[in-house]
Amino acid sequence: MSNRTGHYSDHTQHRQQHDHGRASARRPSENRASASATRAVEQGYTLVHAGKQVRFGPVVFWIVVGTVIMLGMWSAATATYFAFRDDVLTRLIARQAEMQYAYEDRIAELRARVDRTTSRQLLDQEQFDQKLDQIMRRQTTLESRATALGAVPDASVTGSIRAPARGAAAADAAGSSGSPKPSPISDTVIFVAPPDREARLESRAPVIVAPRSNQFAKVQGVDNVVVRLQSSLDLIERRQMAALSSVEDSMESRVRRQLYRINITRTQVERLNRTLALVPYRKPVVGEVEFTSGFGVRSDPFLGRPAMHTGLDFRAATGDPVRATANGKVVSSGWAGGYGRMIEIDHGNGLSTRYGHLSEIAVKIGDQIKIGQVIGAVGSTGRSTGPHLHYETRIDGDAVDPQKFLRAGVRLSAG
Repeated sequence: MSNRTGHYSDHTQHRQQHDHGRASARRPSENRASASATRAVEQGYTLVHAGKQVRFGPVVFWIVVGTVIMLGMWSAATATYFAFRDDVLTRLIARQAEMQYAYEDRIAELRARVDRTTSRQLLDQEQFDQKLDQIMRRQTTLESRATALGAVPDASVTGSIRAPARGAAAADAAGSSGSPKPSPISDTVIFVAPPDREARLESRAPVIVAPRSNQFAKVQGVDNVVVRLQSSLDLIERRQMAALSSVEDSMESRVRRQLYRINITRTQVERLNRTLALVPYRKPVVGEVEFTSGFGVRSDPFLGRPAMHTGLDFRAATGDPVRATANGKVVSSGWAGGYGRMIEIDHGNGLSTRYGHLSEIAVKIGDQIKIGQVIGAVGSTGRSTGPHLHYETRIDGDAVDPQKFLRAGVRLSAG
């Protein structure tokens, strides 16, 4: 494509061919060529190729030129892109990787924060459950203790404490300054576990709690309720322990008095047993008691006239054992006139017993005798008409009826 007309081209060719020898005519030809070019510009542009001419208007020409320029710029930009494409892609990939790593780090941080929060919540829940379990166990203990205190029949013991200790009074005063005093018998704390696992603690006296704005405030509020419940339970426990101390002191005093009475009674019983052991109220022979002659005036079998019989005659066979009727000491053992072989035992307090007409004697003077000990054998020695045991009881040396002691022994055995 050329911005010159056909005349200008011909003139140029003609000028190149006849450059030598026509110098005089050059200036008129150039003037004509300039005039032709001016007309060509005014009329448009002509493209000459292989002897052919294509004519363009000014608008089309500049459109073509602009298109060529844009194509050149596009080609330059494309060449630049392909030249620096690897660096750009590398930077883009690095930037994307950096953004991805930052995003993953942020996600990991948030996940760790969520895990820490969850762990803290689980730990707080576990601690709260432990505290709640402790409070419930304490409540059960206090209720059992209150029931036991209520079952005590003495109202003066389970009622108000007349003279509490100074420390307990100060603790009660400190507890009552912030909240009303709970009764150690009738107050009962009710624990309710809601379905959403957010523990709420309620009591008969409703606790007014301000609205909580966040989870921390909620946890703090629950902790405050737990602390107040623990303080209330501590106060109840102190009052119950004071009541139990009073009951214990009263019962201890009663037990001491009872033990004192028991000791006195036991001492008296022991003294009575020792005394009874010295009283001859037992039988001197074994088996059924059969008297052949009683105490008092009777007909003397040898003289045939009334005479005083100072003892009892027990029917028995020769050789039957004779036993001591009470503890004592042998003061006579041997032959004693009409008694024949006779043993006398001193039981103290002026009491003594005599065993006569014995066939054998198994003790000697000075021996200590126990109840039921065999001291001899039945016989018919001395002033006797046949084998039997002559048994006497004496008080300060005077003979008394042995049946009084024997009947007392029968009543003691029946009692």
